[in-house]
Amino acid sequence: MIFTIDHSQFTIMGELKVYNSLSREKEVFKSMTPGLVGMYVCGPTVSGESHLGHARPYITFDVIYRYLMHLGYKVRYVRNITDAGHFEEEGREAEDKISKKAVLEKLEPMELVQKYTNLYHWAMNQFNCLPPSIEPTATGHIVEQINMIEKIIADGYGYVVNGSVYFDVMKYAETHDYGKLSGRVIDEQLETTRDLEGQEEKRNKADFALWKNAAPEHIMRWKSPWGIGFPGWHIECSAMSTKYLGEQFDIHGGGMDLLFPHHESEIAQSTVCNHVPPVRYWIHNNMITINGRKMSKSLNNVIKLTEMFSGNHPMVEKAYHPMTIRFFILQTHYRSTLDFSNEALQGAEKGLKRLWEAYENLGKLRDAGYEMRDDQVDTDLESRITKLVSEFDEFMNDDFSTAKVLANMFELVPLINSMKDKTIPVSSLSKETFGLLQKQMKTFVEDIFAFKSINEEDNEKLRGVMQLLIDIRKEARGRKDFVTSDKIRNQLHRLGISLKDEKDGSISWSIE
Repeated sequence: MIFTIDHSQFTIMGELKVYNSLSREKEVFKSMTPGLVGMYVCGPTVSGESHLGHARPYITFDVIYRYLMHLGYKVRYVRNITDAGHFEEEGREAEDKISKKAVLEKLEPMELVQKYTNLYHWAMNQFNCLPPSIEPTATGHIVEQINMIEKIIADGYGYVVNGSVYFDVMKYAETHDYGKLSGRVIDEQLETTRDLEGQEEKRNKADFALWKNAAPEHIMRWKSPWGIGFPGWHIECSAMSTKYLGEQFDIHGGGMDLLFPHHESEIAQSTVCNHVPPVRYWIHNNMITINGRKMSKSLNNVIKLTEMFSGNHPMVEKAYHPMTIRFFILQTHYRSTLDFSNEALQGAEKGLKRLWEAYENLGKLRDAGYEMRDDQVDTDLESRITKLVSEFDEFMNDDFSTAKVLANMFELVPLINSMKDKTIPVSSLSKETFGLLQKQMKTFVEDIFAFKSINEEDNEKLRGVMQLLIDIRKEARGRKDFVTSDKIRNQLHRLGISLKDEKDGSISWSIE
């Protein structure tokens, strides 16, 4: 059994519809086991720091996770950490990203992995994202990956060449619809596949690596029945999702850029091993673009999350609070493209402040304990407010339409503020309607959308404290008190704050 639950305590509110990337249409969501949901989301490759584009799936699936629990489901949310070098396919360099970056940073591979895993978790906390139920690592599941590859070979869909193992896509396509998820035709794949390392070993260009033979200089390597090597990119997710969610589970999520080849390959591997399609509902978020172009190192338009938070990037006009970024992302439906601009971020910042102020005003009205009188109720106002707040669930049940919920909230903002200013008497609402307004606003603002206050006073205090420490350090260095100077720098480093001595004599700081 994957889950246990007391079904007598289980109720679902409304009918949830989700857009299934596999069928390309909205479908009524029905979990395989009543009251239980198994959800797997592709996590980060911790060879570097997360950037703005990565923030979208983190926040999207955090809201989906929270909303499923709001509906009454018990959710097992599995999100992996890719901490093993993998053979990248289709438009990616054939390299071990972890090993390569470890050499550049003069760190042991697992030291580098730990550094960026810690930074990733820190970013998740800044965004107020809940941790997953299980966060398995690729290196912790080498045995499971090897076992799955052995099954694939035994069933005739995998073949060994020079210590590497490849999945035979053409053989799979004889009896299965390879390309159903991504919409890619195999003939097109053969024409567009780049010549990568090891291509000459494959029976067909469309075949992908399950296990790669490790060259002598390769740092991360494991023993296998086929020799010393390391796992392919796709096999880890199939192995870990099967282990923790079963041979078939409810939801698999990730960015739209993972549709092919990653998720298409996951389907093929898992179907061969478990003799059943692995996932009922595939959910993919769209990208964040900059000036209409995808973030890419080659275009030099990647903005790291710490650069967003500190404002330390040429394309960023100011520091943006993590809650501003969360609000910015939820303003747009998760399947729509979202284009970054400073104007959009600053608009999101103002919008969130306005919403939070109204939310706090609503709390003050509650705390004031205004008396509700039935003879003063404004039926038109009651009807309008009831409709607006009741649609929160209706919109979320329509494929998690956070943008529409926020639009309704902003219709409520002037009404709440008018009640606070006494332009509209609080007694215009019945006790039931006022209670519904409070309940729905708290549920969605805090519990599902997970917003927090953007307190500029706290930010100003932090900047003031940092400037004080920088001044003290400068004075210490001026009198050659390097013990004090180094102590300040080292203590800040332990707290995740980096000081940098600039050539012009100034000192800059950033959150690591």
